Amino acid sequence: MKTIFEKSIAGRHGVDAGTPEDNTAKILDAKFTRIAEPKLPELSELDVIRHFTRLSRMNYSVDTEFYPLGSCTMKYNPKVNEAAAVLPGFKALHPFSAYLDAGSCQGALELIYRSNALLCEVTGMKDFTGQPYAGAHGELTGIFLIAAYHRKKGNKKKYIIVPDSAHGTNPASAAMAGYAILSVPVDKNGTMDVEAFRAKITDEVAGVMMTVPSTLGVFENRIKEIADIAHSHDALMYYDGANLNAILGKFRPGDAGFDVMHINLHKTFSTPHGGGGPGSGMVGVGEKLIPFLPVPRVVKNGDAYSIDSNFPDTIGQVASFFGNFGVIVRAFTYIIMLGREGLINVSEMAVLNANYIMAKLKPYFDLPYDRICAHECVFSAKRQAKSGVYATDIAKALIDRGFHPPTIYFPLVVEEAVMIEPTETESKEMMDSFIAAMIEIAGLAQTNPGAVRAAPVTTETCRPDETKAARELKLTCF
Repeated sequence: MKTIFEKSIAGRHGVDAGTPEDNTAKILDAKFTRIAEPKLPELSELDVIRHFTRLSRMNYSVDTEFYPLGSCTMKYNPKVNEAAAVLPGFKALHPFSAYLDAGSCQGALELIYRSNALLCEVTGMKDFTGQPYAGAHGELTGIFLIAAYHRKKGNKKKYIIVPDSAHGTNPASAAMAGYAILSVPVDKNGTMDVEAFRAKITDEVAGVMMTVPSTLGVFENRIKEIADIAHSHDALMYYDGANLNAILGKFRPGDAGFDVMHINLHKTFSTPHGGGGPGSGMVGVGEKLIPFLPVPRVVKNGDAYSIDSNFPDTIGQVASFFGNFGVIVRAFTYIIMLGREGLINVSEMAVLNANYIMAKLKPYFDLPYDRICAHECVFSAKRQAKSGVYATDIAKALIDRGFHPPTIYFPLVVEEAVMIEPTETESKEMMDSFIAAMIEIAGLAQTNPGAVRAAPVTTETCRPDETKAARELKLTCF
């Protein structure tokens, strides 16, 4: 498709609504005003409307297609959540209100306070902060809390241990906080190798970051033993809660010995994400880390809510105001509408759906860890690779069949990985359609591999050079 600049035709224009009175020069310093008129495309109103409408129809979204993006969790976002987030009392509230007049925003402060309490109940943590803007930001905040704890005790700690099966942002977050990374491999069952872990941990380890269930879709069944080993060296346990879809009402990280965790509200609790945001990576802590939580915090005095920044050991602010408040409103709505039994049902259906897909596709794709999975299953396209069809080709072929591709080439410990997460919101009929497409592609990989390698053929752009695009970003049309 041509860019809107390429469609420009000299002299063509839209409706002229007249020139408004321009007081810009009187208000702004000259250095902030335009020196010359920008070079804009010349198009009719209809040209512009058709161009952007056509672009919008090229987008994938969870409202229009099945989005089985493993690890990223693209579940349907109930529209009631959106209605709650734009209630005038929330939408029109200025962030400074809590500082200037807490009495004018009691509803918003109560929602933050109650959200923290609900997430404590779900996770077994003792307190939460909603400041972090997304999961990776939450991870960094969590590691800062671990560092503050050790600094207060005078501990000399250098390392963070991260299993091979953890989310890829874990080592990056730890490194950004100033720690060196010690990696631990997975064993034959896909869980962290506990003996290798014993060999790596010393009194110089500050913490252990784990994703449970791991990115292999496997639950770490020796987690209490791992936590006990870590705590014997005064290392803290970090739980990557990017996705809680397999554990709601079944397992609480705080009960298993985890000291700090983050939750991607935009994955588990059905708030929108993709396209860069908005997200929310709320961070929960055990008793020993409460003094270090970011400020300001919402506190309750009798029946009234206010904010308090008088916590001497706090790590300070990690975001403006209270983070992405609108996302917290959406997640709170989701939680209270589902209730306890509803949240349990979310996990049961998410796990059932993932295992259904795994069982149906197991005859056609290699399954590195053949065991009951959690909320996602991980296949390998090694069998198809023998015919010259790789994971990326399978992903492209799915686009032609109306499905967003699953995650590929992650986790890194699986060769030609294809990572599928159906979520609890998908029907059996939709999953059966996806399964049929995957089986068809597996058959073509054997009988006509060239047809798979040529995909997609139904899109405006078929096979861009993705490596070049990443290395040579072109962000403008000029």
